[in-house]
Amino acid sequence: MDRAAINEYVQRSQQLIEASPQMDEENTKVKLIQPFLELLGWDLYSTEVALEHTVPMASGSTHVDYALLVGDSPVVFVEAKPVRSTLSDNEIRQLRSYMRQELNVDWGILTNGKSFEVLTKNRQRNGGEEVSVVQFGLDDLTGNPNVLELLTKESIRSGKSDEVAEQVTQTNRVIRDLRENEDSVTAAVTEAVENEVGELTIDLEEQSREFTQNLVTVLREQRQFVSEKRSAEPELKGEVNRIEDEVKPGEDNVAGRITRTEIKGDPDARVAVFPTKESGLTFLKENEAWGFVRVGSEFDYVAMYVTGDVQEVKYVAEVDDIVEPGEADLIREPQEYTGQITVEDGKQVIVFKPGSLYELEDPVPYKSKYPQGLRYTTLEALRTAETTDDML
Repeated sequence: MDRAAINEYVQRSQQLIEASPQMDEENTKVKLIQPFLELLGWDLYSTEVALEHTVPMASGSTHVDYALLVGDSPVVFVEAKPVRSTLSDNEIRQLRSYMRQELNVDWGILTNGKSFEVLTKNRQRNGGEEVSVVQFGLDDLTGNPNVLELLTKESIRSGKSDEVAEQVTQTNRVIRDLRENEDSVTAAVTEAVENEVGELTIDLEEQSREFTQNLVTVLREQRQFVSEKRSAEPELKGEVNRIEDEVKPGEDNVAGRITRTEIKGDPDARVAVFPTKESGLTFLKENEAWGFVRVGSEFDYVAMYVTGDVQEVKYVAEVDDIVEPGEADLIREPQEYTGQITVEDGKQVIVFKPGSLYELEDPVPYKSKYPQGLRYTTLEALRTAETTDDML
């Protein structure tokens, strides 16, 4: 695709959003989403784009905002939301239900003009279930324009989109398996190295775990798509940051806001960086703690990368202790945070020193790397990083 055209679209859209952050749905469609469809090569003034397309449902019928057609058949559904809104799981489920009614609709796009989620029917597995292939933000397009190749009219018509989606699905599957089986993969790597070279003076298990986590990062970077995936990578059970339904915090123990240069401590102090959804911040703020996670070695600080629309390392705290879930003085029962009856064996709670949890005035923004799970850095790297790439 024409990179100059993409950059122009991004810049114009950013200016419109900045000028009107509370833009309603109709203005979002005309000013942001329709130019996006044109950027992909779809002609709005032809029969290949149908507005308010009727979708037959079991209880009657409904309408999808845009249907993109090849010949007489719709192949892509586009559902628009106002720029002021946040894309929700309910809206994803709604788009899935629309796609399910039309045999030829293999693709779906949900967008508010600044966030985009792409669904496809996975015909290789799950009986054609609609799965999320990729999420990306408007700001991501200048650095990662290749994501749009998945959605162009030419790619949809030629079948190239299906090939790319299958590659992404396979990569997602490997990533999912590595994440779900991190302990067994770590053990296998540790055993293989020990068998080959014998005992080492380093913490081999910790290094093997970091190798496994870094492999996930490399796979995601190689995939070239950005942001988190809803369905392609299933949520990990038992972790606060994987909870779907947001629990409102009963207490807020954030001590205040500081700049990164104000964080006191040894520049070489070890910092554990964890990802969390915004919903996971309830646990953080209520308990001055983080859980339920596996940790392989000691560290001095915790930094929290907030996913979704935030995409920043936004909170920092000093570690006081690491305890079993039953020993942690939590505001709620663990299952209220995790949605699981029990916490998985081996997962612990990191307790912060009282009064040490701060929100950063100058959070570290995402560029191309972010923690999939536990990652380590140094306090100096956290203090001086311009983007997440500088500290991960």
